[in-house]
Amino acid sequence: MIILLIVSMTPKEVPTREIVLGGGCFWCTEALFKQLNGVLEVTSGYSGGDRINPDYQSVCSGETGHAEVVRVRYNPEVIPLETLLEVFFFSHDPTSLNQQGADIGSQYRSVIFYTVPEQEPTINHAIKKLNESGKYPKKVVTEVLPFKNFYPAESYHQNYYNRNPNVPYCKFLIKPKLDKLNKSFDPNSIK
Repeated sequence: MIILLIVSMTPKEVPTREIVLGGGCFWCTEALFKQLNGVLEVTSGYSGGDRINPDYQSVCSGETGHAEVVRVRYNPEVIPLETLLEVFFFSHDPTSLNQQGADIGSQYRSVIFYTVPEQEPTINHAIKKLNESGKYPKKVVTEVLPFKNFYPAESYHQNYYNRNPNVPYCKFLIKPKLDKLNKSFDPNSIK
């Protein structure tokens, strides 16, 4: 007698977490995080302000309270929060208040919006370590706040670098950061 056993297997659910990061222009930040193994999705957008459904023009005015950010959805079993934070602090000057390069205003501030309370101690520890390292002559001014809202940016902002690699901004600002990322981080972390 042959007994046929049929086992129904459901695919293993991928654990996911989200964090929202603002480090100046979201085009640069998005391009870097899209390179990382374990990052499932990166969406450019606006967060931290009070205006509902802001658009690029209103955020650029500085009157909405929103920052240009990226929402990063990631698998913590593949890429830990500590690595995401390391890339985040690598990607911009976290000691510059409301400015990144030529971009000036609170919409370009360095900010981290944690989405679950368990992320906050890890973030604060990373900032403490960075301050103690002496890497920067000034203290880190990155705001650490609980997540309250996120509005995706307009479609032309999404995946900007991959769609526009020959635009001067991409060639002269984003490409060198990507090259530096590839040289500075573990090759197993990079797609």
